[in-house]
Amino acid sequence: MHLIAVWLSLCCSILNAAEIDLLLRGGTVYDGSGAPPRSADVAITGERIYGIGTFAATSAAKVVDISGLAVAPGFINVLSWATESLLVDGHSQSNIRQGVTLEVFGEGRSMGPLNASMREAMLDRQGELKFPIPWTTLDEYLTHLTHQGVATNVASFVGAATVRIHELGQDQRAPTSAELERMQTLVAQAMQDGALGVGSALIYSPGLYADKDELIALMQTASSYGGTYISHLRSEGNRLLEAVDELIEIAEASQAPAQIHHLKVSGRANWHKFDPVVARIEAARARGLAISANMYTYTAGSTGLDAAMPPWVQQGGFDAWRTRLRDPTIRARVRDEMADTEGHWENLLQAAGAENTLLVGFRNPQLRQYAGQTLADVARQRNQSAADTAIDLVVEDGSRVQVVYFLMSEDNVRKTVALPWVSFGSDAASISNHGIFVARSTHPRTYGNFARLLAKYVRSENVITLTEAIHRLTGLPARQLRLRERGQLQPGFYADLVVFAPDKVQDHATYAQPHQYSTGVKHVWVNGVRVLRNGEHTGNMPGQVVRGPGWRGHQPQAQTKPE
Repeated sequence: MHLIAVWLSLCCSILNAAEIDLLLRGGTVYDGSGAPPRSADVAITGERIYGIGTFAATSAAKVVDISGLAVAPGFINVLSWATESLLVDGHSQSNIRQGVTLEVFGEGRSMGPLNASMREAMLDRQGELKFPIPWTTLDEYLTHLTHQGVATNVASFVGAATVRIHELGQDQRAPTSAELERMQTLVAQAMQDGALGVGSALIYSPGLYADKDELIALMQTASSYGGTYISHLRSEGNRLLEAVDELIEIAEASQAPAQIHHLKVSGRANWHKFDPVVARIEAARARGLAISANMYTYTAGSTGLDAAMPPWVQQGGFDAWRTRLRDPTIRARVRDEMADTEGHWENLLQAAGAENTLLVGFRNPQLRQYAGQTLADVARQRNQSAADTAIDLVVEDGSRVQVVYFLMSEDNVRKTVALPWVSFGSDAASISNHGIFVARSTHPRTYGNFARLLAKYVRSENVITLTEAIHRLTGLPARQLRLRERGQLQPGFYADLVVFAPDKVQDHATYAQPHQYSTGVKHVWVNGVRVLRNGEHTGNMPGQVVRGPGWRGHQPQAQTKPE
């Protein structure tokens, strides 16, 4: 003990004597580990944290007084759809203003690997957000994004659907052994380039065409590089328990950690399944499997009207889907199947109901008059059924039409917030509340997911403590995803920090008026560079690519066990 005390004293002397670029003085430090907060200074040199303790102001080139404020690691958005929005505007305003410093992409699809036809299709499907596509691999996309300039750090899973499309196109069939081997090679390349693992989304075409064996094969490759399996389950409603079992089986067969994207129970008839789902996950964890989940802090999800129609009609991609919907015979079959309560596909319109399906995103300017109305409202205006209206809107808009489905119970959301192995993701883009982004409406989680956690579930309702919330926004996901030197305030770790007022942080976005920034976050640093000063963006874009455990640039080291 005496030697340790001498060593600590020596370290503090060295820190005080050394020149510090930035000293954050007088804040309450939540280090991300789950340990109790403490009053301390945070010293930063370059892009790294130099030390935490008590330092003389004269030892620093710059001092920022953060008395009365909390300082924590930057928040990790475990499920981000900012892949395209950040290409158009790298400021990441809606998330930076909530303290997010890392965006994690790859729910089912990723921005690489691409072949020529995939690139052409991506260019053809662009709406208001237009950008060149000079990359082919996932690594090239991430590098392109950071070279172009982005405020947050970025990381990505490789999409199971993406490697499938690369080799099989949109075909609804199993891959041949040769095709599967090539898919595994693509996964291996992505893992060596720094992907975090494999992501699947199993209610969407063509991702849902993959069976369990295909996913296990991809994950066995990813697992050999330390990768994680992360999945939008095959069902979040009628077959939720079976879908959770599938994820656990994939984890067990591949010996990989696995995480459930946006854990939820969809549809009133299924709300009672929450406790059995948690029991299955905790039983798997007790057996030694690293099963976890993430969530967003709302009772409504958001996706397209593709989740209201049977998968077979969508085979071959959007253009083929749209063409089929114009055929009266096929249209009648689709309409009948949309009403079938025994269907074996995930029908979110049926789970929510047309009165609880809010239309928010149209590509066709002539249809934007319907944004903010429910599908039932528009069906009444058009004097037709909800199913016919949904079909017509997809055809007329030339897109899957973005909607908000009210699916979950508030009680289950609170229970999910309380689970110690759950992290948080917005499941949304990161955008600005002006310019091209306000041409469409959006889900309020785009602007408020993380602030809402701190304001509603921590401060107002005391579902979890602030210490626990910060751990699950920072240290927990960093450990779950095996991220090096991120997620905690520790000497030597990257200086990703958020300074905020716990008593004032607040989300303001609503379903009726979603384009409203959250408030209460005062300052944000990303890799030691200030991105938010007194609640306003500095214009700096210091974001870096955060690569996973298989990146060939990493030095070999012992694998950390995820929580």
